[in-house]
Amino acid sequence: MVQKRPDYQPLILLIEDNREVRLAARFVLEDLGYRVEELENPVQARDWLQHQLPDLILLDMNFQLDTTSGEEGLRLLRYLQQQEYDIPVVAMTAWSNTQLVVQAMQAGAADFIEKPWNNQRLQQILQQQLKLSTLTRQNKALHQQLVTPKIEFVWRSSQMLTLMQQLQTVAATEANILLTGENGTGKSQLAQWLHQHSARANGPLISVNMAAIPESLFESELFGHKKGAFTDAKEARTGRFSLAKGGTLFLDEIACLPLAQQAKLLRVLESGHYEAIGSSQTEQSDLRLIAATNADFSVLIQQGHFRQDLYYRLNTLEFRIPALRERPEDIAPLCQFFLQKHGQRYHKLDLTIHHSALSRLQQYQWPGNIRELSHLIERAVLLSQSKEISLQELTLPEPQPILTTQATSLPMMTLEQAELALIHQALQLCQGNKQKTAEKLGITKSSLYRRLERYGLEV
Repeated sequence: MVQKRPDYQPLILLIEDNREVRLAARFVLEDLGYRVEELENPVQARDWLQHQLPDLILLDMNFQLDTTSGEEGLRLLRYLQQQEYDIPVVAMTAWSNTQLVVQAMQAGAADFIEKPWNNQRLQQILQQQLKLSTLTRQNKALHQQLVTPKIEFVWRSSQMLTLMQQLQTVAATEANILLTGENGTGKSQLAQWLHQHSARANGPLISVNMAAIPESLFESELFGHKKGAFTDAKEARTGRFSLAKGGTLFLDEIACLPLAQQAKLLRVLESGHYEAIGSSQTEQSDLRLIAATNADFSVLIQQGHFRQDLYYRLNTLEFRIPALRERPEDIAPLCQFFLQKHGQRYHKLDLTIHHSALSRLQQYQWPGNIRELSHLIERAVLLSQSKEISLQELTLPEPQPILTTQATSLPMMTLEQAELALIHQALQLCQGNKQKTAEKLGITKSSLYRRLERYGLEV
């Protein structure tokens, strides 16, 4: 049975004037897991479709006004085409003739079945048409993404212009690349840029947030598993290394990888071979690796938290992305980029920022870097009442007071509010560095990530 999601039951609109036939069809369709709506004739269908859209229409071709020609059914098919309804129609009739089948197909019917139908044949047709309909919608969505003009960052700072020149030089190579820098500086976007300008641009770009993968699922996520390989392996799973074949694998937050898993990743990077869990078949990796982190590897290696040999495998070429506060010249073009991006999303085009607001943005320290700027511009776009965004509409956060050990009293607040305030303060003090933030708060990095997720903060 074709399903859009595990709890979704496709809706079938049954248009048939014979009550007994409708009842028999309902029994069969509901047993197959479909929801069913019944109508007696195509005229009723036109009104019904104004308020609801089914996943598929099961249409009788002959009705009481004309029981042989199929003209009533053909008129509805032509109407559906004219109105550009994207709904598969399966035509059915007790009068089997080649001419009517051809006419129905020409008028837009996706398939045809005779009455009385064979239940197995009916099930097969419905499954096939629902699956084709789903694939068609997915293809249209992907096509829309491809034809939508891409808006690219425009840099003005000397730091970023130099960096982009360096990346342009190495983009077409097969060398592994390590991107470092604070959270929110745009490492993921640069990884995507590198892929798009590489010799593997026509292949897939597979991204993995290493901080979000539980240690017990590391091998399954990266290398895949066979059905029955372990207790919960009810279905086979394709790993990220296989999905990225012919393309690029982007490992974000690579410094979060536990030592035990670092050894497994190193083995694959050294040999180029891996096996899915439960399989004895060795697969050959065929990908370009890009990794990113906000951590200081020299400290992690010195403390024994990261393998030096893995670090050397990752950083054939290493590039640091400067923080936004180090390059205020980029704030104006970034604002224009996000105004256009969010303006398109919320149908508010041609927005500008008042010069006083832009000046204030260039003075701000941006602990959350480009990600914080994007969120701030998005809120301003949503709240804007005119074509020009004012300083008041930006709602820049006020500097948070730094608590010291000399503080004698705290304002009353809930524990959750206090925890959230401390997390914000620590992130600001550590300039968005998650590892340093966790250390300052006295918790593990994974505990910090759980709290960021709980409070709906960017991870």
